[in-house]
Amino acid sequence: MSSSDIFIGETIGTAILILLGGGVCAAVTLKASKARNAGWLAITFGWGFAVLTAVYTSAPLSGAHLNPAVTVALAIKDGDWSNVPTYVAGQLLGAMIGAALVWLAYYGQFHAHLTDREIVGGPGAQATAAKAVEAQEKGAGPVLGIFSTGPEIRVVWQNLATEIIGTVVLVLAILTQGLNDNGNGLGTLGALIVALVVVSIGLSLGGPTGYAINPARDLGPRIVHALLPLPNKGGSDWAYAWVPVVGPLIGGAIAAGIYNVAFA
Repeated sequence: MSSSDIFIGETIGTAILILLGGGVCAAVTLKASKARNAGWLAITFGWGFAVLTAVYTSAPLSGAHLNPAVTVALAIKDGDWSNVPTYVAGQLLGAMIGAALVWLAYYGQFHAHLTDREIVGGPGAQATAAKAVEAQEKGAGPVLGIFSTGPEIRVVWQNLATEIIGTVVLVLAILTQGLNDNGNGLGTLGALIVALVVVSIGLSLGGPTGYAINPARDLGPRIVHALLPLPNKGGSDWAYAWVPVVGPLIGGAIAAGIYNVAFA
């Protein structure tokens, strides 16, 4: 596959991933959304279906890595790093596009949510700190959890370990069950397997940090959150932002090492 195919495929696929994954977070979180308070089960299955749709769409072009941790793992597995920058660039751009599309689709709901005094505080409102669903820290604004992840309890080593563990599970499943015949991306059956694995990780390991398990999925939308003209949006929690980037990259590398030792 050519560099242009890789870049276009990863951009489109990751945009779809974030549009649908961030979309379910918006649907569950925002006031005036018909799905508000649908709960964690809706979020985990929404992200699983987002993975399924994104992989099936982009696999013919790029192999549907959609995740720098997967790209790094495959580079370690095969010893070929030549296309890593192209993959990661497409993934980050796609994640930013997807996050912007979530904002566009839920524009009115964002405005209603962020101008509600019960949400952001103000005269006559309850004394509640502005906080995101998944990032309950003063550095995180009330809708940041739609865009990126954050810990329920901020213990850095635990948060990092949770992201590493979840990513090891994801990438090992991809390397052992999900690859296409060429071994350079996800196959047709692999897409379904990986989508179900993502649901499982969300249900079992998503509670502590919101299971980023993908640096682009977290960093790209966090940048968009910082840039968007949202009223009363609060902070983007940059103090935490390195954890869902470094953790998944370490997890992907560990998974590739395990695969090369035990399965290759």
